[in-house]
Amino acid sequence: MTATAHAVDLVTVAARAASDKLAQQIVAFDVSDQLAITDAFLLASATNDRQVKAIVDEVEDKLREAGAKPIRREGERDGRWVLLDYGEIVVHIQHEEERQFYALERLWRDCPTIALPAEVTAPHQGRDDAEGATDSTSGE
Repeated sequence: MTATAHAVDLVTVAARAASDKLAQQIVAFDVSDQLAITDAFLLASATNDRQVKAIVDEVEDKLREAGAKPIRREGERDGRWVLLDYGEIVVHIQHEEERQFYALERLWRDCPTIALPAEVTAPHQGRDDAEGATDSTSGE
């Protein structure tokens, strides 16, 4: 069994939303063969607690616009690891320290990854570096 097309679409919407808020290390796994309760996991990390919350808010907004309704939301109070359960997909937004410590990628490494758009998986440093280069050259 593989993740449904709808689950893959939702993962893509969530990944784009996370990327829009500068989430890092965005990766998706098709866990449908391993788990009966969901088709896919999306993992994304942030450098601080505020960014975790901003990513969560954006993912929720975009998935709501796509017609998805959350079943459960956990971990928001601490802002270190927020889990958004949409039934077909589960989104994990983690502070980068939690991401390294819990290493969910290692737990799910036997599951196939779900291809995400290039603009989602590309590092955001390119945009920041280009802006920084413009700023530094204009100041000289």
